[in-house]
Amino acid sequence: MRIDLHCHSTASDGTDTPAELVRNAAAAGLDVVALTDHDTTRGYAEAIAALPEGLTLVTGAELSCRIDGISMHMLAYLFDPEEPALLAERELVRDDRVPRAKGMVAKLNALGVPVTWEQVERIAAGGSVGRPHVATALVELGVVPTVSDAFTEEWLADGGRAFVEKHETDPFEAIRLVKNAGGVCVFAHPAAAKRGRTVPEFRIAQMAEAGLDGIEVDHMDHDADARDRLRGLAKDLDLLVTGSSDYHGSRKTVTLGAYTTDPEVYGEITRRATGAFPVPGTGGA
Repeated sequence: MRIDLHCHSTASDGTDTPAELVRNAAAAGLDVVALTDHDTTRGYAEAIAALPEGLTLVTGAELSCRIDGISMHMLAYLFDPEEPALLAERELVRDDRVPRAKGMVAKLNALGVPVTWEQVERIAAGGSVGRPHVATALVELGVVPTVSDAFTEEWLADGGRAFVEKHETDPFEAIRLVKNAGGVCVFAHPAAAKRGRTVPEFRIAQMAEAGLDGIEVDHMDHDADARDRLRGLAKDLDLLVTGSSDYHGSRKTVTLGAYTTDPEVYGEITRRATGAFPVPGTGGA
């Protein structure tokens, strides 16, 4: 089995629609794909309706969190999307994305970059607006060559010249909310140092004590040394180890299935989840 547990669609900052995502996942030879858009579940219905035969969909979300002033992401899998407390927190985070993006546009304008809110809004195309949309605007204007090049201190990285904070959930609260909604929690790309400061290992140990299920180890932003260190940490803390592409369509160079999760780990995630179940494809439209 080939299992990719971290993918984005146009419901947040990917470039594939949810329907295109599942079709492309099947074409890439995946058996299981997770839809984990940022702080939203809006893509579920379209993805399920288009789900090809032979492909299983894991519903999820990537939750925006912050601890000790460090931004981090929590992958939540197979939770009840209608559970009121988690739904309210997701909406609070999502609603803060627009004023935050407008604040980044204002800072960029002050730095002499002629980006406009209308441009960012066009790029977002109704998805949950985020830094990648602003970064894409910088690419369009020729300010940086790629989206990744916008995530530096010069521009949009945490603490960067055009960075603006947004409401982000305390990770311990996120774990509690996801667990109460029947879901499973995996810390996304915990050693992605090029994105900014990373969460120290003692905090990850505390999260494990609070119910964190796993950490994403095999990821494009982790080099070999980081992966080895994270595997050792996961073993010490009895955490599951996942691998994922963090696919964003054409917004990133990584391809679907570039990194995958062991079938036994996937089986354990599905066993732990009580809020929702994986959806088997029956040949969608």
